[in-house]
Amino acid sequence: MLNPINHSRTPSEAQRYKVEPYVVAADIYSHPAHLGRGGWTWYTGAAGWMYRAGLESLLGLRRHGDALLLDPCIPRHWPGFKLVYRFGAARYEIEVENPDGVCRGVAEAVLDGVRLRERPLRIPLSSADGVRRLRVRLGAVDPKAGAA
Repeated sequence: MLNPINHSRTPSEAQRYKVEPYVVAADIYSHPAHLGRGGWTWYTGAAGWMYRAGLESLLGLRRHGDALLLDPCIPRHWPGFKLVYRFGAARYEIEVENPDGVCRGVAEAVLDGVRLRERPLRIPLSSADGVRRLRVRLGAVDPKAGAA
């Protein structure tokens, strides 16, 4: 419901919506004269909410104290994604692969060559200067991975 493209998938929906399909509208009018029309685009908080929806709900990245939690929930047809997270002077380069075409489930995670077994996946944060590399493979959850 937050994604504005869903209000303008067809020419008739776009004509009714009347605002940019790439910007979250603060209002969707319900008055019969303007039913379905968007309003207040480029609203102050809209970009932040869309960023959080994408980063936290889709890519599954959340900061929790001194750690990052990663639990992606992506479309099956996505081959994966990459993202970079900065913490202090550290740079976390994260690559998520989806060879089995699943929506979720961390089968394997390797941080700087060390396999992470804790589930849900918890990445300890360090602000020390340098690059940390996390490689994640989605798939059936490995029962040997352990539980948190």
